[in-house]
Amino acid sequence: MSTLKIHNLETAPEESVPFLERSLKANGRIPGLHGVLAGAPGLLEAYQTLHRLFTSSSFKKEELTVVWQTINVEHECHYCVPAHTGIANMMKVDPAITEALRNGQPMPTEKLQALHALTLSIVRNRGHVSDMELEAFYANGYEERQLLEIILGLSQKVISNYVNHIAGTPVDTVFEKYKWDAATAQTN
Repeated sequence: MSTLKIHNLETAPEESVPFLERSLKANGRIPGLHGVLAGAPGLLEAYQTLHRLFTSSSFKKEELTVVWQTINVEHECHYCVPAHTGIANMMKVDPAITEALRNGQPMPTEKLQALHALTLSIVRNRGHVSDMELEAFYANGYEERQLLEIILGLSQKVISNYVNHIAGTPVDTVFEKYKWDAATAQTN
């Protein structure tokens, strides 16, 4: 059982307070993950910076969702799958995309499927991908920039997924209706 603390503005190390204040301003609350990350100010800063950089990448909102959720589901993150389901809804991403990702089903377009497949291969194979996989990715309109941006998204998700596994971070109340469990996902 984890003993990682979920910090707030009063309990966080002083260096984490500005980052928690940023979370509070952006979300109207401090997400549980951010509270845990606050225990190491540099980690919270890194996570927020990677999030900002990834959301500013060349990916559209549907593509951001595909990268995030592909990684979250593969890592079986009990916290991030529901959180990113809610975030996708707020971003007005087609719910069919989110449900397919949550349940291990094919994407609705070849392009999104190519993004999902390469992201999954990068995660599963620790960055070792074949020329054939890269050719399929590029054949669907992606370029070297997007390949590298998948790794940017993966960097963010490794922080959140791994910390949530160790901390057992409770799903935020706002995302409870999207709870997810790898064992009960409707995979094909």
